[in-house]
Amino acid sequence: MATREVKPNDPMIDPATGEFRVIAQGQTFRSITEKIARIVLTPHTPMGWFGLFTVAGGVAVVLLTAMTWLFLVGVGIWGITQPVAWGFAIINFVWWIGIGHAGTLISAILLLFKQGWRNAISRFAEAMTIFAVACAGMFPLIHVGRPWLAYWMLPLPFTMTVWPQFRSPLVWDVFAVSTYATISVVFWYIGMVPDLATLRDRSQSKIAQYFYGMLSVGWRGSVRHWMRYETASLLLAGLATPLVLSVHTVISFDFAVAVLPGWHTTIFPPYFVAGAIYSGFAMVLTLAIPLRKFYHLESLVTERHIDNMGKVMLATGFIVAYGYAMEAFMSWYSASHWEAFMFWNRVWGPMGWSYWVLITCNLAIPLTTLWSRKLRTSIPFMFFISIVVNTGMWFERFVIVVTSLYHDFLPSSWGTYRATKWDYMTFVGTLGFFTFLFLLFVRFLPMIPMNEIRMLLPGAKIKPKVAEAAD
Repeated sequence: MATREVKPNDPMIDPATGEFRVIAQGQTFRSITEKIARIVLTPHTPMGWFGLFTVAGGVAVVLLTAMTWLFLVGVGIWGITQPVAWGFAIINFVWWIGIGHAGTLISAILLLFKQGWRNAISRFAEAMTIFAVACAGMFPLIHVGRPWLAYWMLPLPFTMTVWPQFRSPLVWDVFAVSTYATISVVFWYIGMVPDLATLRDRSQSKIAQYFYGMLSVGWRGSVRHWMRYETASLLLAGLATPLVLSVHTVISFDFAVAVLPGWHTTIFPPYFVAGAIYSGFAMVLTLAIPLRKFYHLESLVTERHIDNMGKVMLATGFIVAYGYAMEAFMSWYSASHWEAFMFWNRVWGPMGWSYWVLITCNLAIPLTTLWSRKLRTSIPFMFFISIVVNTGMWFERFVIVVTSLYHDFLPSSWGTYRATKWDYMTFVGTLGFFTFLFLLFVRFLPMIPMNEIRMLLPGAKIKPKVAEAAD
């Protein structure tokens, strides 16, 4: 049952079932088109958007400053030492890639399973994926040094004298992330073509008409166009679905193929994939809740969407919990002194506080509260949970990288890890860069698919008797 009292004419609740609707009652084809198109075509940009855009741009400048100094001085400005040769760069790389997983999951897998509730959130989830991958992609380049030679990691036979080492996990990352980014961009753009044509036809500005007309590539909404659009969407969804599993699986191989205690375990691939979906859906909530409030989209992004995303987070959270349990079990069952020591040091060592932060944020708070339907449909609480989970997932990557490295096989080389201000500036700068790109997307492109939302209306479905009469 719904968590609030069912009123006789409540547009958000179906009185027959007591469930929240996917789309509020009373919406029409015209009202949906006007509500979404007005956000892009309005000549008066909200001042709040300008304020956020200015702040995000300023934070992105911090990233530019940190990277400029990095290129001039080198990676020595970071806190990486021996034996902690990996630091914030790899932590942030894995974290951002994980955030990008929810977009492809919502767009591809839920499309194949014909889950209509995905429609309202699929577009900005796809955009989130692209911008998160853009943030993630920069870290391997700046971490290895000499980023101007990054093309060496690609097999270019006409320019290369030495080909990439295909046994290197770094090369696997390049192939996986570049493939994932390509499919995500194509899927995102193909899905926008009908909506771009709508903006082209409704725009009063000549510049906007040319801009959206060029992007809509001659879309006229004919039966042939729709058939090709549906075919392309299903084909891309089929191609993107295995990428949801393969990309973070390949990322986990950066650790799993090593001989370091705490890393070389077969649980890492599914454990990383579940964690990626967990943090990805948390970021979708972090973006969706402010957007629906700022642009008054409560009738399109309803409590039903918030509730369903909470259920997905609950399910993936338990998979992550299983991964944590298996790490503890295998450290005991392996009968390896070093495996046992690594896990004990991870939990109770000098940096054990970070382990308990991730347990609190990833397991204790979400998995004890998301069972409640009342809490899952509470907008402030779900926003709070999304921040908590993203924080916990960042600390999970911190624990995997740092606490597995700072006490290695040789006690004489043991040390600690302290991030420098340049580490923090680089990480915070990527948050600003991500927000900067996302705000541009919200302002100039339709963040909710108009054509897919219209298909949810009762009038979009032709009853069989009516269709027979029309024939």
